Amino acid sequence: MKAYNIIDHEYDVVVLGAGGSGLRAAVGLSEAGLKTACISKVFPTRSHTSAAQGGISAALGNMGEDDWRWHMYDTVKGADWLGDQDSIEYLCKEAPKAVLELEKYGVPFSRTEEGKIYQRPFGGMTKNYGNGIVQRTCAAADRTGHAILHTLYGQALKHNTEFFIEYFALDLLMKDGECKGLIAWNLNDGTIHRFRAHTVIIATGGYGKVYYSATSAHTCTGDGNAMVLRAGLPLQDMEFVQFHPTGIYGHGTLISEGVRGEGGYLVNSKGERFMERYAPNAKDLASRDVVSRSMSIEINEGRGVGKDQDHVHLHLSHLDKSVIENRLPGITEAARLFANVDVTKDPIPVVPTVHYNMGGIPTNYKAEVLTMNGSEKTVPGLMAIGEAACVSVHGANRLGSNSLIDLVVFGRAAAKRAAELVKTGTPHEEIPETETQKCLDRFDKLRSAQGDNSTAELRLSMQKTMQSKCAVFRTEKNLKQGVDEIGKTYDGIDSISVKDKSLVFNTDLVETLEFDNLIRQAVVTVDSAYHRKESRGAHAREDYPKRDDEKFMQHTLAWCDGKDTKISYRPVHQSTLTNEVQYFPPQERVY
Repeated sequence: MKAYNIIDHEYDVVVLGAGGSGLRAAVGLSEAGLKTACISKVFPTRSHTSAAQGGISAALGNMGEDDWRWHMYDTVKGADWLGDQDSIEYLCKEAPKAVLELEKYGVPFSRTEEGKIYQRPFGGMTKNYGNGIVQRTCAAADRTGHAILHTLYGQALKHNTEFFIEYFALDLLMKDGECKGLIAWNLNDGTIHRFRAHTVIIATGGYGKVYYSATSAHTCTGDGNAMVLRAGLPLQDMEFVQFHPTGIYGHGTLISEGVRGEGGYLVNSKGERFMERYAPNAKDLASRDVVSRSMSIEINEGRGVGKDQDHVHLHLSHLDKSVIENRLPGITEAARLFANVDVTKDPIPVVPTVHYNMGGIPTNYKAEVLTMNGSEKTVPGLMAIGEAACVSVHGANRLGSNSLIDLVVFGRAAAKRAAELVKTGTPHEEIPETETQKCLDRFDKLRSAQGDNSTAELRLSMQKTMQSKCAVFRTEKNLKQGVDEIGKTYDGIDSISVKDKSLVFNTDLVETLEFDNLIRQAVVTVDSAYHRKESRGAHAREDYPKRDDEKFMQHTLAWCDGKDTKISYRPVHQSTLTNEVQYFPPQERVY
C-alpha cells in the first residue's frame, strides 16, 4: 500500500456511474442538500444512456386513452411473469410524474400539434390489457437517451454535485457486512482515491461486452456487478440477456424499435412479413424476445437474406419522408454510416444482437441492495439502480422504452431513500486497512502481471464462447460446454500479461481490469442459464421449450468465488404495494 499515493474523501453519498440513473440520483441527492460525489470512468455525457434511441414509457395518455394499470399489465406479461409486481407497480405508477419532471428539467421532447409530449407505439405496449396498440413511448425524435443525459448532467451541475471524471472504481470497502465506501483510480494522474460514504449507489450499467456482438459501448463492462460479486454478495437472474431484434448486420449498432413503432417491418428472403406468422396480433411490435426468436428461426430454416442467409431485412422506405426526417434522423444516419444504406430506398440488414441485461444486483423497489442470505434483508450503505440493478421490473424480458423509465424512476427512488437514511454531517467510521490492502493487492497483481496471455485474446475467447454457447437458443449440451470453456478462460487470468506498468491513462491496465470484471459475470451468466431448465422470456431452452412455473417461477441467485459458483433461488413477488391490481400467469404463453 505504501507504493500508492492514497487520497481520502468523505461524502454523504457517492454515486458510481454518470448515466441516466446515476445522474437522476445525483440530482435528487444534491437537491436534498446531501454532500454528493458522482464518479465516472467516462465523461458523463459519453455514458451509454446517450445511445438509447426510441423513447421512455409512461401512461401520459397524450395520444389516446392510457392507464398505468395497462402499463403494469404489459410489463408483467412482457417479463414472462418473472418480474416483481410490487416493483412494477411502483415503476408504472411513478412513470408519468417522473417524465413530467424531466420535461420541467428541460428535456426537449418531440411535440404534438397541441404542444404535448409526442408518444409513439412500441413493442408489447397495449391498451385495455392487451386489446389494441397504445402510443405510450415519449420521444425526443430518435435521440431520447441523449436528450435526457445532457439535461440531467446540467441539472446535477446546477445543484453542485461534485464530479470525479475518468476515475476507474476498483472495489467496495465493506465492514461487518455494511458498505462504507469504495476505492477508485484516477486515470488522469495515477493517484488512488479512497471515498468514505454513508451510502454508495451503484449505477454502472450493463455488461453487454461479455458477448462478441452487442449494441453496447466498449465501456459496458458491468464494473459494479463484479465489485458486488467480489464483496461476497449475489447477482440475480443473470441468465436473462436480451437480444435486440434489430442490430445492424456485421456491426451491431442499434436500430431503434421506434422504426417499427413508426411503421417499419421485417421481411425474409421470400419477401414475407414473417412476424404475422409468429405474433398475428402484435406482428412486428411483439416483445423483443418473441421477435428475436422469430428472426432466428427464419434464419436457421434457410429464409435469411444475403449470401450466407444469416440476417433479415428491415423496411422503412414506404414511410413518408417527413416521418423519417423528423422522427428517425439518427437511424437514417446510422444506416448510411454502418450499412451503406439509404433508408428511403433500401432495407436495412439486421440480426438479433445482445442489447440489455435483465439480471444484476438484487434490490427492492427503494433501490436498497438485498443480502439474500435466506431473507430479504438489505445491505446497509449500499444501493443499486439502472441496468446494473435487478429490481426486477423487467423479469425475464424487458419491453422497449421501459429501460429509460427504469433509470429515472429508481434513480429518483434511490435519492429519496438515501435522503431518509443519511443525515448530512454524520461522522464516518474508520475502515479497516485490510479492506484497502485487499483491493490494492488485486490491482497491483494485475498491473504487474507478466504472463503469456494477452487481455485481448482472453476477452475474445470469452466473447466467442458466450456468443455461441449462451445465445438466443440454448441447450443442455451447449451450456455445459459454455460452463467448461468459460472456466478455462477464467484460468487464463493467472497468466495474463500487462505490458504497460504506468498509472496515467494506462488503457492496457484498464482493459485488463474490465476483463477481470466481465469474466466473473460470464461465469455466473452461463452457470445460471445451465441450471434454469425451462424457457422463459429471453432464456429459450430448445430441450425445455415450455415455461415451468412450478419449479422456476423464482429468481436465480448466483454467488461467485473465482470461477466457482453457488446457485440459489428466491420467490418472485406476486403481491403488490397497494393491492389495486395483481396479475397471474396463464398456463400457456400468449402473444
